[in-house]
Order: sequence, then structure tokens, then C-alpha cells
Amino acid sequence: MPTVSVILPTFNRLKFLQLAVGSVFAQTYTDWEMIIADDGSTEETRAYLRSIAAQQVRTIWLPHSGNPSQVRNAAIGVAGGRYLAFLDSDDIWAPSKLERQIKALGERATCRWSYTNCDLIDEYGRPLANEILVTPVLPDGWIFEPVLRLQVGISMPTVVADRDLVREIGCFDEQQRFAEWQDLCLRLAIKSEVVALSESLCSVRIHNEHYSADKVAAHLGWMQLYKKMAVLTPSPTLRSYCARVRAEYSLNVARCQADRGDYGEVLTTLLKSLPFSWRYPRWWWGALKRVARAAVPGFLTSALRWRRGGVASK
Repeated sequence: MPTVSVILPTFNRLKFLQLAVGSVFAQTYTDWEMIIADDGSTEETRAYLRSIAAQQVRTIWLPHSGNPSQVRNAAIGVAGGRYLAFLDSDDIWAPSKLERQIKALGERATCRWSYTNCDLIDEYGRPLANEILVTPVLPDGWIFEPVLRLQVGISMPTVVADRDLVREIGCFDEQQRFAEWQDLCLRLAIKSEVVALSESLCSVRIHNEHYSADKVAAHLGWMQLYKKMAVLTPSPTLRSYCARVRAEYSLNVARCQADRGDYGEVLTTLLKSLPFSWRYPRWWWGALKRVARAAVPGFLTSALRWRRGGVASK
């Protein structure tokens, strides 16, 4: 069996997919298999995947679900490598990535996973400013707290993890439709130390074809994540932190609902959030602002109707 199983989910995006696959074939480390999980792509993409003749590559054909965690888990389920390396279909690896990380893991017996810095590129492969993801010296060892507090960002194509470790923590949470990658990294960080490489060994592509732009659903996903982490962390301080952040995300959900005119949903969200948010003065102030914003359109509509009715009666 190969040492590394590359997990690559895809749904169309052929122009990016070919570059991602090519960056795997360009690796200086050659003891790998690539498992491509196709989430019901159209015929053009499927034809390309069928054309890959290398024995190192296996494609799993799935009905379209739109659930990235489910697609990745299908690939993990058939992976035979000691390590799993994650790559999305729009990102690319530097040629030495696997070689550098497998070597680092071999030198740190207590570390069962690894991550690196990364670059940002646009849809044409041109470099973008990356002030968020690049850190001069990445933290390693036990990093649950800085990851939880978003003090360090771990991008998906940077990670190589022990396959058994990933399976021990239950792989990807298929109910976590957003922030599913952050969720996986946090659960890895609870179980094992990590070895970090401060080199940029992959490129994350920023473009307008990402799988969802639903901001309400995204913020709900982060709320779900911090609810989950409040249970998993043994630290009372971090449990309190998770509760506060969950409350803050509930305000983000209400704001996005107000932006799209779902004023009834604003009130529903705030009422549901009250049991875990009431102790935070900041939440009350934010909730009052969102209630006021939701109330104004209804008040104006009623006032306009009253005025029109008054004018008509004269």
C-alpha cells in the first residue's frame, strides 16, 4: 500500500481540477495514491477523470449531494495509505510538499499530523496578498486553543494526517455543512500534537465558484461548531469562550437575515439564542439593534397605510 492517500473531492470546475491533479503528479515524493471523489459532475469533467490512466489514481463516482464532508468521507473510506493528504479541486501543491511533510512527521514521533503555510492565488494563478493565512512562524505541538481562538489559520491543502487518527475522531462531520474543515482540525488538535512547517507549500485559489455564498447558513455553521467545541474542550475558560463566540455568531445570523428582509427569522433567531446568550451585555445591545431594524420596516409600512387611509377619508 502507498504511504500517502491524496483525498481530492470535485464537482465540475474542470479548468482548476486539471491543475490540482497535475500538482500531485509533480510531487517529488512518489509513494502516493490519489482518490478522486466526484460529486456528480457533468460529462465534461467525468470524461477528463476517465482519461486519467495512471494506476495511482482511483475515481469514486457519487450522486450529487453538495455536501463536501460526505464526499471526502467516501474517499477516506477506501484510502489505504498510512497518511491522508487533503487537496481541493481548485488548489495546488508545491512539488516538495509531500516530501517535506512526510520527513517532518517521521522526525516527530509524538505528532500524528502536520500543516504548513500557504499562498493565495486568483483564478488565473496570479499571487494575491495573504495577510491572514501566512504566519512567519507557525505554532506546533498542542495547538487546540490558538486554532479555536482563530489565532492561527490552517488551510485544507496544507494538512497531512495519520489515517488512523482521522478515523479515530470520526472523519468529517457530515452534519457540519459549513466550517467543517475548522471542525476537523480542532478535533485533530485535541487528540494529537502537530508538526508545523512555516514554508508556503501550497496555493489556495480565491474565485467566484466556491460551493456556497449563503451567509446565514455559514454563520449557523460556526454557531454549531462552537456549540460542539464547548462540549469537547475540558477547559472551563475555553467552554466560556465558546459560549460567548456562539452568542456573537447568533447576532451575525440575525444581521444577515435582516439584510435579506427576513425580519420574522431575525426574531426567531434571537429568541432561540437567548438561553445561551442572555448573560452577555454585548449580545443584548446587538439584539436590540437587530430588533429595532426588523421593526422599522413594519412600522413604516403601517404608518404609510394609515396616512393613505387618512388622506382617502378626507
